[in-house]
Amino acid sequence: MRADPQPTLRATAPGMEAHLYTPHPVLDHGFVRVVDYMGDDAAICQAARVSYGRGTKSVQNDTGLIRYLMRHWHSTPFEMCEVKLHVKLPVFVARQWIRHRTANVNEYSARYSILDREFYIPEPSHLAAQSVVNNQGRGAALEGAEAARVLDWLREDADRAYDHYEAMISQDGQQGLARELARMNLPANVYTQWYWKVDLHNLFHFLRLRADAHAQYEIRVYAEALCGIVADWVPAAYAAFEDYRLGGAQLSARGVECVRRMVAGEEVTQETSGMSVGEWREFMGVVG
Repeated sequence: MRADPQPTLRATAPGMEAHLYTPHPVLDHGFVRVVDYMGDDAAICQAARVSYGRGTKSVQNDTGLIRYLMRHWHSTPFEMCEVKLHVKLPVFVARQWIRHRTANVNEYSARYSILDREFYIPEPSHLAAQSVVNNQGRGAALEGAEAARVLDWLREDADRAYDHYEAMISQDGQQGLARELARMNLPANVYTQWYWKVDLHNLFHFLRLRADAHAQYEIRVYAEALCGIVADWVPAAYAAFEDYRLGGAQLSARGVECVRRMVAGEEVTQETSGMSVGEWREFMGVVG
């Protein structure tokens, strides 16, 4: 079908057409590939104007309308755009990804098929110790003999597990263990694949969380690859998302009040702000 393209009457986005079917490498064996899509910036505006009618007449252009929608959290028009992705990723990344339950997913089944001998092995620069201040984060990078030892264990354990997996499903001289049972021996860094279809509103939510600097590196690089694709697909919507969501900040009512007091020339401290130590630290990270 890809070798014999047909003319279409539907609206297309030139930036996304350039990405169709092209795998974008991620990590050591992974990729993100656009399989299909629907809609563009104009579709977002069309949906908004149908919905709000005369209420959008004060907005002079599509870019301004899209920024208005993003600024005021009007999500429905962004749902008019959808994308279907083919993603190859380590199982432990997939288990984070699948928590975003607002998409349609169909994953490669190891009950029916045999998984490839492909495992995610981090680059030495991404081997890090446990953070001492964040139970979900990483600390300083491992170095020298310690890093080498960990990499050796990761490779050796993955290969040993796959050797046993192959032996268990082999029918050489025996029936062979059921694939649905043999797969349980494989580690979480083995690669899986899926088709993932999502609308733009929920994709933006995924990117806001997973493209954040605090997200785990191994899922963040997938989100960053998707950011580049979405920026080409819906440039006006992505620019608004980047401005208001990725680069923006949300303040509590106390935070807004503190900003007002600061602008008025008052000296505000954590003790006089009404915030906890953690809240104050985050607040000052935004305004300090």
